[in-house]
Amino acid sequence: MNPAQLKKTTAKASRVTRKLRRRFDFTQSAMSGLGVPLLKSQLRVGGVSVSDTLRERREAIVPSLLTWFEVIGYTVLLEPDIVLGKHQIGRSSYSDVVLYQRLHSALQKINPKKPDEAIAAAIYQVTCMESSDLLENNRRFHKFLTNGVEVEYLYNGEIVHDFVCLIDTSNLLNNDWLAIHPLTVVEGSYTHCPDVVVFINGLPLAVIVSIQLSDEQATFKEGYQRIQTYCQQIPKLFDYNTFLVVTYGNRARIGTLTSDWQEFLPWRTIDGEDFPAKGATELEVLIQGIFDKRRFLEQVLHLIVFEENGSSISKKLLRRPFCTTQYPKKSLHQG
Repeated sequence: MNPAQLKKTTAKASRVTRKLRRRFDFTQSAMSGLGVPLLKSQLRVGGVSVSDTLRERREAIVPSLLTWFEVIGYTVLLEPDIVLGKHQIGRSSYSDVVLYQRLHSALQKINPKKPDEAIAAAIYQVTCMESSDLLENNRRFHKFLTNGVEVEYLYNGEIVHDFVCLIDTSNLLNNDWLAIHPLTVVEGSYTHCPDVVVFINGLPLAVIVSIQLSDEQATFKEGYQRIQTYCQQIPKLFDYNTFLVVTYGNRARIGTLTSDWQEFLPWRTIDGEDFPAKGATELEVLIQGIFDKRRFLEQVLHLIVFEENGSSISKKLLRRPFCTTQYPKKSLHQG
């Protein structure tokens, strides 16, 4: 990113941040004024139940995190706006982790020549998991995401075998890009509110957990442990997961479902070729470098692999060495 582009992007980010701060303040005051109870995330750590209200968790999400999603063209929604009816996301209950209406609309746009029966069959396969094993479900979904969903339907009295694509790699505008903060998910007796969930075409492909800045003893490992709790207690959200991100202020780390705590690493480059200008934070580099629409799809389609080792499955994000290496003295183009 050249200096002119950097200046333009930074100015846009500042405007978006101010707008988001106003939205934060408005939704909080509106919910309080209407007597709407703040949703709670019930965590159980070491046998002790811990409740985090949205107000307490708000400080963990610095507006800059959501700012960068708006800067790169995502729709950013605050869940209180949804609760108040300001926005409709096509979700009938807190137990839904797929936004069915958005998924249906996106698939119709991406597959305009496919009949409704084909779209319905694809959605059924994507949303009906065959296994109780999270990683098996995740691997099966990843095949759908990369190869399309094989369907069959009647056409002129004959059975047609075809594929329905879940994402459009040639026309990014055909995809629905959405980030929600936070997202309340209920599964069984557990309720959790992941800080940010990123949806592509109504499918929850990424989850972001943020550590509260006020907790001086907090570490990235605590964010990782919270993710492990989510995976155990609301696993259906992670059947569709591609990336996991932990942030702490302007610092950020990325990993996958099978990454150990030490394997969550920062991202060092935005465009995959050059290192960003000095002063750019880990957070903005990771969001722009990973979640940029074109690069996100490239990562999903080409840089996610599943490896089998005996009876275990390992999901890996293939990283070029410089993506997670500290800034070198020379740029890549200087050798």
